[in-house]
Amino acid sequence: MGLQKKKWSVVVLVVFCMICWSFSEYEKDDFSEDTPISDVLLDLGVHLPEHARPNADEATIKRGYELVHNGRTIGPDGKKSKYISKYFNCTSCHNQVQEDPILNTIDPDARLEFAVEKGLKFLPASTFYGIANRESWYNDDYYKKYGDLVIPANKSLAEATQLCAKVCSSGRCLEDWELEAILAYYWSLQLKLKDLNFSESEKTLLMNASDKEETIAMLKGKYALRSPATFGEKPYNYLEGYMSIKGNADKGKQLYKLSCMACHQAGGVSDITFDYSSLTFQKFLRQIDKSGNYNLYEIIRHGTYADKGKPRYMPLYPKERLSDQQVEDLRAYMKSAS
Repeated sequence: MGLQKKKWSVVVLVVFCMICWSFSEYEKDDFSEDTPISDVLLDLGVHLPEHARPNADEATIKRGYELVHNGRTIGPDGKKSKYISKYFNCTSCHNQVQEDPILNTIDPDARLEFAVEKGLKFLPASTFYGIANRESWYNDDYYKKYGDLVIPANKSLAEATQLCAKVCSSGRCLEDWELEAILAYYWSLQLKLKDLNFSESEKTLLMNASDKEETIAMLKGKYALRSPATFGEKPYNYLEGYMSIKGNADKGKQLYKLSCMACHQAGGVSDITFDYSSLTFQKFLRQIDKSGNYNLYEIIRHGTYADKGKPRYMPLYPKERLSDQQVEDLRAYMKSAS
């Protein structure tokens, strides 16, 4: 009888543990599904990065939010700050929420499906969500556009933000308090444990953390530490396009809505507006074999450059943000809608 009671006690204990696990998978050191990744890494002995702002107050984070979304805010002196740029806000090119369904996989097709599902814009630059968890910025081919300016920006989120404010947005350098506010806002957009889709074995490794180096490597392998940037080439023959790639007009329609019209709708950030009329699409198709800003391949792959006479410009799309297939999808949609 005593043995039977003991068996039942073991069963009850196991069931109780399973229930606790299902409701709170991350009980180690009071972790929860909303625990920022940096807290877990810090617990594992990883130092916070230079751009970390763990003690930022809500007022500072709010200023950062307003600078990113509106381009200006009320400063510490109680006065409205000057616009960072007269032409762009950070949100012109950057989403503020998760945009990749699997955070360690760079796949523009999967990102488009996710954007359609979530109602997100399909923008040329990577999201600010999780930007504070990355370890480098302005990667790979961005040196082709910005030259030596990317050297300090590559390993410093603060320098990357200044480069974006001054050069990319045709604006000005941030004041110290503005930069501090934006870094605090970035820090509030950290990835959380619930974003990482752990397998059962990974959950066990995280809970035990007996091998810290292995646990750190597992954690950092669950999200992109950098946003790769490969500048694509134009097709050799514009009329033929990217050889052996057949465009999908339905996907092209999604791209036109979530990417092109994100900036080029009436009242948008661009001074060139598009619509859904056949005349607009015919204009693109007439220019398909000519150089210029209405050549689909040139404008997507090379963009345009800001200068004193034309500070507004079109940023290029790296292949990781818009693939060759997706360019052909856009062309197929324009042809079908013309």
